[in-house]
Amino acid sequence: MRRSAEFIALALLVLIPVVIQADPSVYPLGTTIYKPEKCWNGFTILSSDEGRLVDMNGNLVHLWKGKLHHPNKVYLGGYLLSATASWKHGWQDAIEIQLRDFKDKVLWRFNRWQKGKANEGDGTMWLSRQHHDLQIKGNPVGYYIPDAAPLDISEGTILVLAHYNVRNEKINKNVTLLDDVVYEVDMATGKIIWTWKASEHLDEMGFDEAALKAMQNYDREPRSEGDGFDWFHQNCASYLGPNKWYDGGDRRFHPDNIILDSREAGLLAIVDHKSGKIVWRAGPYYRDGDDKKLGWMIGPHHTHMIPKGLPGAGNIMVFDNGGGSGYGPPTDFASDGITVMRRDYSRVVEFNPVTKEIVWEYVPNASNNPDPVFGHKMYSVNVSSAQRLPNGNTLITEGAQGRIIEVTRDYEIVWEYMNPYLWDSDIPMIRNLVYRAYRVPYDWVPQLPKPKESAVDAGPNYLFTIPAEDGSHPDFGIDRTAIWKQGDTQGKDKKEEDN
Repeated sequence: MRRSAEFIALALLVLIPVVIQADPSVYPLGTTIYKPEKCWNGFTILSSDEGRLVDMNGNLVHLWKGKLHHPNKVYLGGYLLSATASWKHGWQDAIEIQLRDFKDKVLWRFNRWQKGKANEGDGTMWLSRQHHDLQIKGNPVGYYIPDAAPLDISEGTILVLAHYNVRNEKINKNVTLLDDVVYEVDMATGKIIWTWKASEHLDEMGFDEAALKAMQNYDREPRSEGDGFDWFHQNCASYLGPNKWYDGGDRRFHPDNIILDSREAGLLAIVDHKSGKIVWRAGPYYRDGDDKKLGWMIGPHHTHMIPKGLPGAGNIMVFDNGGGSGYGPPTDFASDGITVMRRDYSRVVEFNPVTKEIVWEYVPNASNNPDPVFGHKMYSVNVSSAQRLPNGNTLITEGAQGRIIEVTRDYEIVWEYMNPYLWDSDIPMIRNLVYRAYRVPYDWVPQLPKPKESAVDAGPNYLFTIPAEDGSHPDFGIDRTAIWKQGDTQGKDKKEEDN
C-alpha cells in the first residue's frame, strides 16, 4: 500500500509541471530614469526609517539622523517635520512629534496626548501616539505649494492623526478598539485645542447591517496596552485649504475642514471642523449614484485636495492601493465579512469632488504601456502617495516596492527612483519600503547648493542587446515584441496545419 502511494506521488510530480519563480539577483537602485527637461526638478524627501533627502540623480544630499516615524515633511527654510521611533506597546504609534532645523536641532516637540507604559523598564511615559499623518496649518497637505509662507511656530497649529483605545459596543461588543483620533495642538502653548474620534461618528459613515455584523465578528484579544481592533485604520488627515468650491458657496469644502480616508472601510470623508460631522463622503460602497463613477476604493492612502495654485486645484487625489478592504456579507475568501473587496493592482485617481467624475487616472496596465509582459504593474498593498507638481506632473510613491516615479499627464515616466536604503527592522515586509515621498524646490532648502542635473536613460524595457565576440553590442535595439509576434503567428499556423 505504501509503495502504491509513493508511486502515485511520483506520477503526480511528473504529470504536474512545477512552477519556479525566477527573480533576478541584482536589482536596479537609485535613479533609473531621468529626463530633466520634462521633470519638475527639486529635492525629494523620503519617509523611510531616517530623514533622507535626495536629488534628481539619486544622490543623498542631506540626512536628518535617528530613527524617525512617518511621514517626513520638509518645509520652507530646510525644516523637517517628523516623529520619533515607535512606542513598542502600541501599533504604529510614534512617541514624540518633532520639528527640526537643518542641523538636526529640535525646535519644537509634542508628546502629551496620553501616558502609556515605558518602552524599557517600569513606569509610564508621555506619548503622542501619532501615526500616518501630521501637518502644520497653513500648508494644507504638507507638500510644496506656490507662495507658501515661512514657518512661524509661535502662532502655528499642528494637525495630528493618532490612536487611542476605547470600548464601543456598536462596533464590537467584546474587544477594545484601536480607534483613530485627529487632534490639533497649539504650537505656542503645547495644548490640545480640538479633537475628532472616528468611532463617535459610526452612524455618519454609511455602513449597512452586513458591515456592522461583520465588525462584531472580530474576536482577537489585544496583545498589548496600545493594541486592539483596528476597525477603521485611518491613513491620512489634512486640511482642505483654500479652494474654488468654498469660494463658490459650497460650505462642505470650508478650508478648515479635514479630509481623511479609511483603509479598512474603503471610505473617503470630509469632516466639518466646527461641528465634527461628516459632510461629504465617497463609499464605503461604490455600487450606486455618483460613487459608482469612481470604482471601488480599496485600502486607500493619502487622500487630499490638490492645493490652490497647482494644476487640478480643488480636485481630490488618492492613491487607491488595491489588495483587500471593506466590510459586508461573507464571501468565499472572507467568511467573516471582513476584507470582502479585492483587487490586485493599484491606481492613482484624481476626481471632481462635487460630481465624482474621474478627471485623471494612472493605471499602468491601462495607460500607454507598450509592453504588457515586461511592463511594470503598479501594486502597493500598503503605504504610498501621490503629489501634484507645479508643471502638471504627478509624483507617485509605490511605497511597498520602494519605487517613486514622476509621470506626465500623458502617462510618460520621466523620473524613476528605486530606494536603496534598507530599514533597520526585523520585519521582512519593510525591506526598502517608502511610506511617502515629497518633492520640494531647491530653494526650499537654502543650505544646499543647486545640484548638477544629468539625464539617465535606461532604454525601453522591451529592447535587449546581443554582445558580439569582441564584447561590443552591435545589435542594440532588437525588439523582442517582434519575436513574440512571430512566435504567436507560428503557433497559429501550426494549429491550422493540425486541423
